[in-house]
Amino acid sequence: MHATSLPDDLLATAAGQGGLVSIAQCRAAGLTDKDVAGLVRRLRLARVTRGVYDTDVVPLAVRSWDDRRQRAAWAGLIAYGDDAVAVGTSALVLHGVRGLPATPRPEVAVPGATNRRDRDGLRLRQFDAGMTTVEVRGRRVASPEWALAQAVPELPRAHGLAVLDSALHLGVVDRGGLARAHDAARGRRGVATRHPLFALADARAESPLESFARLDCVDEGVPPHVLQLPVHGDGLAARGDMAWRRGERWLVAELDGQDVHDAPAAVYADRARQNLLVTTGRVDVLRFTGRDVGTIGRTVRAALAA
Repeated sequence: MHATSLPDDLLATAAGQGGLVSIAQCRAAGLTDKDVAGLVRRLRLARVTRGVYDTDVVPLAVRSWDDRRQRAAWAGLIAYGDDAVAVGTSALVLHGVRGLPATPRPEVAVPGATNRRDRDGLRLRQFDAGMTTVEVRGRRVASPEWALAQAVPELPRAHGLAVLDSALHLGVVDRGGLARAHDAARGRRGVATRHPLFALADARAESPLESFARLDCVDEGVPPHVLQLPVHGDGLAARGDMAWRRGERWLVAELDGQDVHDAPAAVYADRARQNLLVTTGRVDVLRFTGRDVGTIGRTVRAALAA
């Protein structure tokens, strides 16, 4: 008799590992290797790499961004065993830092590893001299400062700023930690164009979209004067995401991120906030979504010049 479904305890294990399980965990849950092979054939499991299986067979492209990032973070850890340490983008995922691409490449380090042992899209890095680690969910993970130093030089600029902003905003690092991350990043490939991001990083940015939009404006020569501008009127209070002073008035850019603004309650809250900003008579509002990134800076520059 072969298994036709996944044991509940195996699914519980997978839930804490980005949906992934190892062959050893399958065996511990009572499945034989023949059972696992049959489950793969029947599309109840999906093979990720040697000895690693995905309990969710839904295509990656239709999964949530958070699910895809968690899967990437855990894939390397499970594939390379108990000695593996999550580094770079994988470490940032496990620290809860936001702003990464939807599907970052899994990155781990193990003692004595070389890049020649990469496999199936998993990146195996050498240990950085002096790298510190912490424990997250029972696994070793590069400390936030080291993870930022490893990831930011290799990320697209907008994502690099977003993870720096997020790490500060969430309290994963403080300004001192950010400076240490910058020091550890010096000399790495790609860092030459990323140095300004460490100075731009701001804990007031509340979402990756705000970080993307701010960098867009910086690149267009119109960096915002204020982030999270407080506005009061009729006994109510609101905040504008980014703001520019224009004489006696303010130009405010509001960013609608898909992660929260699809919900009706959030849409109504945004409408009420925009109405409050406009009815003060002191604020002009521009509204953007993620689809506008790349044109936000030009739009703001044109509005300021009008």
